[in-house]
Amino acid sequence: MERRTFLRASALSVGTMGAVGATSGGVATASAPLRVQVLVFDGVEEQDFVAPVEVLGLAGRMSGGALTTTLVTPHRPGTVTCTYGTKVQVAEGWAPEKADVLVVPGGGYTDKTGPGVNRLAADQGFLRRLAAADVLRAGICTGTMVLSAAGLTKGRNATTHTGAKAELAAQGATVVNARVVDDGDLITGGGITSGLDVALWLVERFLGAKLAQRTETVLEYERRGTVWRA
Repeated sequence: MERRTFLRASALSVGTMGAVGATSGGVATASAPLRVQVLVFDGVEEQDFVAPVEVLGLAGRMSGGALTTTLVTPHRPGTVTCTYGTKVQVAEGWAPEKADVLVVPGGGYTDKTGPGVNRLAADQGFLRRLAAADVLRAGICTGTMVLSAAGLTKGRNATTHTGAKAELAAQGATVVNARVVDDGDLITGGGITSGLDVALWLVERFLGAKLAQRTETVLEYERRGTVWRA
């Protein structure tokens, strides 16, 4: 089966499939890892992207390389200035053909004119690329609003930060009040710290519950809420 078709279709029956890399027909292995790109941009909330990087990086290491994580910018490599002034040097621009999953964090939602998700959501060239990309998209907090601006949440089940749920619904999404919402090739998380829970769900969905539990143990973190699945 074609790689990305498998990945999108593998809203795994986690209890029966186990770790993808451990099955003969699996995709996520050290030789063919699950490739995750985490988008960062001026105004991005530090917690929104650092949490997935931490979780996915640890899971990748503990799985022997069955998962890789790369920070990317929307366009060209460069320095990104985050919500609270943290500066991050990013070596790669977003390349959809090099990823199976794109994580879109939030940040700056209440500042309608400054850096953050509103500025990114006004970038029509980026939105067209985002809508056309053959990847699973995961929105963290108000990162979901960027996906919404690209038309990706219309008629879909999704969640976002409490302060943005009304706008998300007005733009055509079916808002689910869950910590993590898995709608097949669209996964969204509600709240700033939901990046931890979304990332752990990605680990469980594609690499199995055992690795997700091990990752939780090392992080000394227990997931919050229920994963709502379509």
